[in-house]
Amino acid sequence: MPLLCRPAVAVPEHVITQDDTLALAARLHADHPQLRLVLRLIEHTGVVKRHIIRPIDQTLEHSGFTHRSGVFEQEAKKRVPPVVDEALANAVLVAEDIDAIVFVSCTGFMMPSLTSWMINELGFRTDTVQLPIAQLGCAAGTAAINRATDYCVAHPGANTLIVACEFCSLCYQPDDHDVSSLLSNGLFGDAVAAAVVRGDGEGVGVILRAQASHVIPGTSQWIAYEVKDTGFHFRLNKGVPGTMQQVMPELGAFVEKNGLQLPGLDFYVVHTGGPRVLDALRTHGHVPDQGLQDSWHTLAHHGNIASAAVFDVLCRTADSQPRDGACGIIAGFGPGITMELALGTWQTRPMHTVLSTPAAGGLQ
Repeated sequence: MPLLCRPAVAVPEHVITQDDTLALAARLHADHPQLRLVLRLIEHTGVVKRHIIRPIDQTLEHSGFTHRSGVFEQEAKKRVPPVVDEALANAVLVAEDIDAIVFVSCTGFMMPSLTSWMINELGFRTDTVQLPIAQLGCAAGTAAINRATDYCVAHPGANTLIVACEFCSLCYQPDDHDVSSLLSNGLFGDAVAAAVVRGDGEGVGVILRAQASHVIPGTSQWIAYEVKDTGFHFRLNKGVPGTMQQVMPELGAFVEKNGLQLPGLDFYVVHTGGPRVLDALRTHGHVPDQGLQDSWHTLAHHGNIASAAVFDVLCRTADSQPRDGACGIIAGFGPGITMELALGTWQTRPMHTVLSTPAAGGLQ
């Protein structure tokens, strides 16, 4: 079975703290009729600091969609290569060993995709398959893992590289004054992540054993972009937090279908959409507080970094050195409203020895 190797994650050098965010919101929106609510919501995000690709004064200045698109391309070409190199090293592979690249981003658009540039400039083979995904938002991280798994299953022994490049700060819109937009200004951060899925199942990481996708009916516009001349305008329906309660039965059923129970898993790699997402897993999914600590830490130190979030959480999980055969879930939520899930077991030695001692209760 395919194995998801330890990811590589990099955040930019410019830091904005929650205190900075609150001060900016109070100064820029002093006359906003719901300023107190906005400040309270930002305080309750759990975000201590975020990282952004440009200094805050440049970030707050809207230089036009054309210029911002150029910044995305320039910064991606600068920041993606070292992260890819680290991810390849974690997988004990080189660029020539990669058979497919899944590239995900919801914060910038390029055509041809960055995958074409990577093949031309970073040493990948010219027959490398390209799969850019641009419209799954925060769910794209787990979706990329699932599509990489699909490729490796369809092509036994193949290796797939995943790259998530999210510069959320490029989507800042100074003229959007609704509460959800102002809250988003205090939640999202920038990051680049990469990881390799090895089709031969060798190495240390997560053996990927099951996956699922689910769309909540009637919520297609609840997390969305409104595309204008000024670029992408993030729209968030006030009903979004409640959808986590709606998907909990589907999430639990997916885990149970594979012979396990959601509250009894050994690790949880959950996209850090915000505190309401994590709270719902605790209150409605009965996930233990300790199981969500890695997600809370990513949220606190990086904010919501969209599709890159699950990879940062997975790095933190790897640091805790789960036992061989530990069972866990990777979960992402995004526009649609879409839920992407992957279930797997932790491997600390070659696959054939793991299979001889499966985790109790399922995923054998």
